[in-house]
Amino acid sequence: MKKYGFVRVGASVPKLVVADCTYNQEQIVQEMIKAEREEVGILTFPELSLTGYTCGDLFFQRDLLTDVLEQLKEILNASEKLELITILGMPLSIDNQLFNCALVIQKGKILGVVPKTYIPNYNEFYEQRWFSSSLDLMKKEVEILGQTVPIGTDLIFRDLDYSEISFGIEICEDLWSVLPPSQDLALNGAHLLFNLSSSNELIGKYQYRRSLVSNQSSKLIAGYVYTSSGVFESSSDVVFSGHALISENWAILTESKRFQFDSEMLIADIDVFKLHTLRMKDISYMGIHPSKPCREIMVHVPDSSTLRRDYERFPFVPHDLTKRTERCHEIFQIQACGLAKRLHHIHCEKTVIGISGGLDSTLAFLVIVEAYKKLGISTKNIVAITMPGFGTTKRTLDNALKLMKAYDVEVREIPIVEASLLHMKDIGHDPKVYDVAYENIQARERTQILMDVANEVGGIVVGTGDLSELALGWCTYNGDHMSMYAVNNSIPKTLVKYLVRFVADSDEKVKDILYDILDTPISPELLLPTEEGEIEQKTEDKIGPYELHDFFLYHFFRYGASLDKILFLATKTFEPDYQEEEIKQWLKVFIKRFFSQQFKRNCLPDGPKVGTVSLSPRGDLRMPSDASVRSWLKNLN
Repeated sequence: MKKYGFVRVGASVPKLVVADCTYNQEQIVQEMIKAEREEVGILTFPELSLTGYTCGDLFFQRDLLTDVLEQLKEILNASEKLELITILGMPLSIDNQLFNCALVIQKGKILGVVPKTYIPNYNEFYEQRWFSSSLDLMKKEVEILGQTVPIGTDLIFRDLDYSEISFGIEICEDLWSVLPPSQDLALNGAHLLFNLSSSNELIGKYQYRRSLVSNQSSKLIAGYVYTSSGVFESSSDVVFSGHALISENWAILTESKRFQFDSEMLIADIDVFKLHTLRMKDISYMGIHPSKPCREIMVHVPDSSTLRRDYERFPFVPHDLTKRTERCHEIFQIQACGLAKRLHHIHCEKTVIGISGGLDSTLAFLVIVEAYKKLGISTKNIVAITMPGFGTTKRTLDNALKLMKAYDVEVREIPIVEASLLHMKDIGHDPKVYDVAYENIQARERTQILMDVANEVGGIVVGTGDLSELALGWCTYNGDHMSMYAVNNSIPKTLVKYLVRFVADSDEKVKDILYDILDTPISPELLLPTEEGEIEQKTEDKIGPYELHDFFLYHFFRYGASLDKILFLATKTFEPDYQEEEIKQWLKVFIKRFFSQQFKRNCLPDGPKVGTVSLSPRGDLRMPSDASVRSWLKNLN
């Protein structure tokens, strides 16, 4: 999975006996073996996991410190048979000082040592009684069990095969400080950050800790792996819960159950390539330079043979119903406020919109109605026009008329068949030839009507096209492609459905109409219907399923994923509904159209950005219209 940027990480909370290094070593080795079976590449343990965090003044005992090294040797011996990288917490005596350290080990070797920087000495903490800060360290190398090992907070461990796969380490309080070491580590290129912690439980601390980890991973655009001591630490004054978290750029991928009386291990696959792309896109990320350079240690991060992670089929649509409802409300308000501001600015109360009885025009119409509510303008100022053509069915025409009448707008029905036939006669086009010209004549005739009516009433035309259509160029240049303000430009087709459903569920007077529109096949209705009067021309039969295209668009544009990675993720996500070859076929359609249709996106009308993906040339996408797609297609052959 490394070739796609995935690194399997683990956070272990092992059973523990305070000050019994032999027992703790045995538990740690068991967890290492378990992690190896699970194909974990990098495994971390809690702070001072070899001794226990709560040893107190026992840290000064020579017998304990001697035993620590003896048991470390046993762990190193056990690691010789394993591939994974292990991050272990233990005390180390160096130059008349004791340091709270993280040791990185692999295959019998100690790769590096990272000491703790911020030593808490407040409330229930008094670590300064035993430990010195990394700031007091006088060496850059240390001798441990006959090995000369780099030591310091400036260590970044980088994979030999993929340079983006790199990690750094901080310890417990370091994260809670004003300037955590992870900040410098991230600015120096570490995409993965590991925190060995011993954080006791207090009322409300769990939520704060969770937020801290999530926010740090977001601020640093990193993967953050956090694990803390469990319930077997001393409970003389405080209780530990074994809280572990794995976060990726704010999102919590997995989280432990707290207060468990057995060892627990979290495992997750972090997408390092995605993090790398996001950092490059966020030009302000390197707005502050690291306070010091880091030393790089080249390592071999083990690979995994499978992906232990699921992806949403509809990445633009929250799976959780509550979150989805909140998201729909927010998006609807963004669209409506964008339009309302435009109308307010130009002192205009008239809008003109074409209503087809399909999803996109329905959503745009509902947005206009909401904008009028905000401005206190009567809906009678909305000029809604339905323009039946060659392919219009009774179902869509009836739904268009019902919807317009339900909101008490000015309704106009202007058939375009005769005007389209006249135009075909003027240019010498056979009306029996159902080609692109036949279809686009109708689209441009409709746009001409809308523009002319807008001039007539002193209003603006509101566009209806969505983000998915723009990505594929599935719109007629200077036809439905054009308007004075386009409210759906950053709404993908899969999300359009949920937004319409959101309004349907909140407005009884149009619920039945909207649900029938939702059940209607997606079609431009430019070709003749069947003999039974049903829609013959179905968009997804021609260009592919929108659920696939929206998935492609999200991962391609948001994260810069390679096409072979997108194919891999889509095949895993959409099985068994689509086979790999079918997905590959539609992915080729997507990427070819995305490149060839850029000229349409380069002259889009204004419209509000809603989500993290927008194709406006004034917003998120600066792309030449004549770029070659060859480099991308090579990844699919």
